[in-house]
Amino acid sequence: MARILIIEDETEIASYLRRGLHLEGYQVDVAYDGLRGLEMAAASNYDLVVLDLMLPGVDGLEVARRLRAESSVPIIMLTARDAVRDRVAGLEAGADDYLVKPFAFEELLARIRAQLRRQQASQHQEVLRFANLTLDTRSRELRVGERRVELTAKEYDLLELFMRHPNQVLTRDIIYDRVWNYDFGGESNIIEVYVRYLRQKLEANGEPRLIHTVRSVGYILREDG
Repeated sequence: MARILIIEDETEIASYLRRGLHLEGYQVDVAYDGLRGLEMAAASNYDLVVLDLMLPGVDGLEVARRLRAESSVPIIMLTARDAVRDRVAGLEAGADDYLVKPFAFEELLARIRAQLRRQQASQHQEVLRFANLTLDTRSRELRVGERRVELTAKEYDLLELFMRHPNQVLTRDIIYDRVWNYDFGGESNIIEVYVRYLRQKLEANGEPRLIHTVRSVGYILREDG
């Protein structure tokens, strides 16, 4: 039975989510502010966190950053803000998914199940290798040659997608769907931003470029020459 931590300061929403998730068979704890949520997360091993963006004291973005610094627990962020820049900020802080209020409980439940399936699958996966890259999918550790490289949650997800499909062009739509579970539309450059982050880390010591742009289509992981 999965354990879920809800960090939400609106008591009616928190109670609604607690009841609904209990009925679905989950163990649920609730924190009503960011600091208490961090304390509870540190004291227990949760399988997933549902995190409100607007919290008193420590806000949701800072909570996500601190959680992600210590754990790979899936984080679904809830917010009343639906602008692309707000979604991007939440994802860059470490959230794995993003849901705008008001939302249907069935959609949140589907997203929770998807994140739990992904987390469970990652615990039984293998070491991926390509060129000078070694990605341990259990520990989520990357090595470039002998160099250990720290990745954020989304950097890891993006690189894992590339390494599971080497020498294959991945379109922007595929990347959005597999990594962010969203259609950000043409106004977002989040893929370009994260590809740039990955390139900086993979090429930090002058290593050859492995992630290449396919103009007007997407990206490909390949060795040149």
